Amino acid sequence: MATYKLGHELGRGEFGVTYLCTNKSTGEHLACKSISKKKLRTQVDIDDVKREVQIMKLLPRHPNIVSLKDTYEDDHAVHLVMELCEGGELFDRIVARGHYTERAAAVVTRTIVEVIQMCHKNGVMHRDLKPENFLFANKKETAALKAIDFGLSVTFKPGETFKEIVGSPYYMAPEVLKRNYGPEVDVWSAGVILYILLCGVPPFWAETEKGVAQAIIRSVVDLKKDPWPKVSDNAKDLVKKMLNPDPTKRLTALEVLDHPWLQNAQKAPNVSLGETVIARLKQFSMMNKLKKRALKVIAEHLSVEEMAGIKEVFKLMDTSNNGKINMNELRVGMQKLGHQITDSELQILMEAGDTDKDGYLDYGEFVAVSVHIRKLGTEDHLKKAFDYFDKNQTGYIEIEELRDALADEIDSNSEEIINAIMQDVDTNKDGRISYIEFDVMMKAGTDWRKASRQYSRERYNSLSLKLMKDGSFS
Repeated sequence: MATYKLGHELGRGEFGVTYLCTNKSTGEHLACKSISKKKLRTQVDIDDVKREVQIMKLLPRHPNIVSLKDTYEDDHAVHLVMELCEGGELFDRIVARGHYTERAAAVVTRTIVEVIQMCHKNGVMHRDLKPENFLFANKKETAALKAIDFGLSVTFKPGETFKEIVGSPYYMAPEVLKRNYGPEVDVWSAGVILYILLCGVPPFWAETEKGVAQAIIRSVVDLKKDPWPKVSDNAKDLVKKMLNPDPTKRLTALEVLDHPWLQNAQKAPNVSLGETVIARLKQFSMMNKLKKRALKVIAEHLSVEEMAGIKEVFKLMDTSNNGKINMNELRVGMQKLGHQITDSELQILMEAGDTDKDGYLDYGEFVAVSVHIRKLGTEDHLKKAFDYFDKNQTGYIEIEELRDALADEIDSNSEEIINAIMQDVDTNKDGRISYIEFDVMMKAGTDWRKASRQYSRERYNSLSLKLMKDGSFS
């Protein structure tokens, strides 16, 4: 890292911190993503980072993909030095403009699908396309939109299928939940983003994770409610074809780019989609930020606590001392730890964790499911996040505390958004957020509550198995 000088923190994620950094000899400003080795808790996490670097090196330079300049490794972290994007997130820019049109949505969609097409042409499936993975290069009106995160991407060969459940629930294709998918999932995710761009809300939404998954499986897309009557038939046609639940009938990235709505993007209606869409997008964006802020607090506690004592728990459960745990040992061990767990839940836990399918959990597999096991006690983590916001310790989050929590996200016209979030979360309308209301918000059907990729994978693996067993997929 001798070539670069680290500056202030730009952002913080699950595995590390992104800093502003400057090339000492050229003075060029860049971003350095420093991934803490301590936070890479499982082999899956380590593989994700390695693959991200390999894929960013593999992809040719493209104006809409952030470029990787350098990689370094020291005892504590892996450092990825990348092009700096200072123009902010996709939705933030849209809502800041105030006037938002179908034409603007077409321009953004074309960019996203061009990125997908370039990835697919080079044998890369992104698997985690969502609005916050796109940043503008700078604050200029003409700034390029760039894809910034390839942490869940994989290389694929034509015809190859994948079973691992990854991604963010809102944007996940039905075939991912059915554990049999290919690159078509990226077009589905872009279709979800397009739907949100045109109406301000996600197409598949529910109060619970299971509800979201079932809505995705049903794949019923509402194109009737406001503002859809104002949206052109061409735009609606493209949404339907990108969100076709049958991946063999879904448009490919190339076919999307050839669709009349994108071919004639400059002729797309330039009339505002209305205040409703702007207000919804703004609220969606800000609510996500509130949940993400809470997740950061949870993740900071998780990193220490989730690993603490895992080895001791493993030893406690491994009563036969053979370095692995069978189903019965897991059941008895869970009871010793005070967790009453049903046989079907136990079965799901074993199936999700036993990657080599030998009927046992070895230590590595046990570490991988430990976050899932610990989720039986996440009330404690949620309480810590609540206490973080409840600065004056009254047992409620007041509107001032909400404002403080989102202070660095707020611009001059965000007051109505803060009020809208308060309206949404404060269900008994006493003007403040109780712990119960906070808990409901965090558990609503969104992807922000996944405190780690591993946690997300375990939750959705388990959910997928449950849905298969209760016939939801048939």
